[in-house]
Amino acid sequence: MNKKEFKGKINTVLGPILPKNLGATLTHEHLLTSLDCYFQTPDEASQRLLASEKLSFNNIGKMPGKWLHHSESMNLSDISNAIEEVMDWKLEGGGAVVDATSIGIGRDPIGLAKIARATGLNIIMGSGYYLPSSYAVNMDCVTQEDIKNEIVNDLIAGVDGTGVKSGIIGEIGCEYPLTKNIKKVLYAAVEAQKSTGAPILIHPGHSPHAPIEIVEFLLTNGAYSNNIIIGHLDARIVDYSILPELGNTGVFLELDTFGIEDTEFGGSHMASDIPSDYQRIEMVQFLIDNGYEDQILIAHDVCDQWRYKRFGGKNYGHILNSIVPRMRLHGISMQQVKKIIYDNPAHSLTFK
Repeated sequence: MNKKEFKGKINTVLGPILPKNLGATLTHEHLLTSLDCYFQTPDEASQRLLASEKLSFNNIGKMPGKWLHHSESMNLSDISNAIEEVMDWKLEGGGAVVDATSIGIGRDPIGLAKIARATGLNIIMGSGYYLPSSYAVNMDCVTQEDIKNEIVNDLIAGVDGTGVKSGIIGEIGCEYPLTKNIKKVLYAAVEAQKSTGAPILIHPGHSPHAPIEIVEFLLTNGAYSNNIIIGHLDARIVDYSILPELGNTGVFLELDTFGIEDTEFGGSHMASDIPSDYQRIEMVQFLIDNGYEDQILIAHDVCDQWRYKRFGGKNYGHILNSIVPRMRLHGISMQQVKKIIYDNPAHSLTFK
């Protein structure tokens, strides 16, 4: 398939579809992933017991503050569990999910195809590289051209000979400030976008200044602004005055940690605090009021088992079940809601 054959379509793990057939969409989730790149063995002997404990209701309350120390929770590897959990989104009326798992953190093309067939959801799979902690040991020797070719192959031919194709470049993991290898990955992502027209999804570093630094790098190197999604803005930006500079670039603005409200999460390893869902809705309202409603995307970024419904989490169905009604009470119109969960995702995921 060449660029002309991609243009105007969205590439799911079961094949290309027209944007009008996408449905309500979560633009940043993880259905199957392994985040062992984050795992840290506790220094304290008494805390090391937690790392080997089975996840249960006896320790689930510790997970927001101790998730870096619990390997089981940060691995979503059971296809049956994934099907059961994401069916909440389907039953609430959802139509599509972007699985943002990229190379090095357990990307599973065959598994995602099975989930898509079992649930009837349109699933879009990622490509490119996540954070440096997940890179292969030889990353310093890998060239930009190597990375670009790998991404293009994922999009056009399919991942590792499976025939299951990626539909988005990302999530590309970034730190602040950008390092040499991260810039190499970003540049390769831009070149792959030029070759295919695929969208790019960014995981910015933990600084309010990280998103604009990345956008400027991407645009300077020729990326298409209307084909870039900047994720995690609700977990990076507290001062809303920063948002217009970002919005004026034309990129898509993703608030993707809906459902995480425990104040322990983030405090130990992030430079920014985790907001409440009410604060996220306020940010959505700010973006609407300032003329950016055509660029807003929302999701949950479920990537840990402690957020599963079976463990009392809010799960993939939370936005349609709880957030949309609260947005309406906040004064956001149904037309604006539909734009955020239907139209904007379709525009952002369409190959240009």
